[in-house]
Amino acid sequence: MSLLLSLAAEESRGLLVAEMFGPTFQGEGPSAGRQAVFVRLSRCNLACSWCDTPYTWDWRRFDPAAEARRIPVREVAAWALNRPSPLVVITGGEPLLQQPRLIDLVGELREAGRRVEIETNGTIPPDPALVGLVDQFNVSPKLASAGGHPTRRIDPGVLRVFVATGKAVFKFVLTNVAEAKEVVELQDTYGLDPIWVMPEGTSAEGVLAGMRELADEALTRGWNLTPRLHVLLWGDTRGR
Repeated sequence: MSLLLSLAAEESRGLLVAEMFGPTFQGEGPSAGRQAVFVRLSRCNLACSWCDTPYTWDWRRFDPAAEARRIPVREVAAWALNRPSPLVVITGGEPLLQQPRLIDLVGELREAGRRVEIETNGTIPPDPALVGLVDQFNVSPKLASAGGHPTRRIDPGVLRVFVATGKAVFKFVLTNVAEAKEVVELQDTYGLDPIWVMPEGTSAEGVLAGMRELADEALTRGWNLTPRLHVLLWGDTRGR
């Protein structure tokens, strides 16, 4: 059974959640620095070499029974709404693997006046119902350094769907400045805008060094540069 079918078969049992944490700060992209709570969903359809949340999918190193649990949508919503942060970030893993229950969750959060951002790798098209509810999609297409076949990492049709929503920003993780060429090609081919670039890194020193390396390139290309604020503040600490 495929991952999508397996998850769909268990939707009635709620969302498969890796962790929920906050209040903290959104660490990346246009909302960096805003107070937020995070709902991190388990499972992913990619296997990026530099992934900083492998406990959501890498069962060679992690025990899925220990790293995820089914939580009813109303309990997830109640948890988020019991905290004062106006921004709820739904991340992963790949959240769009669980869209039917995700629509229910975002609907409850929006009805209560929360802003909702969904972080996605851009390989699964968003349901129109979800598009109508969410405030922003933080779409992070993966470059060659992430590994995997290009047709798995980049889906032209899905990227065009996100562009058409008018609610997507595009965030790229670069391991070095030479990868800017890949970003330019994707930007020109699919009309991606606005673009945010950020360095890969799980230490403050690594993130700062990467930002310095990318800064001039971002200015030249007209891109935005984002830190990894959570890493600058707390390093590779989980749940911050």
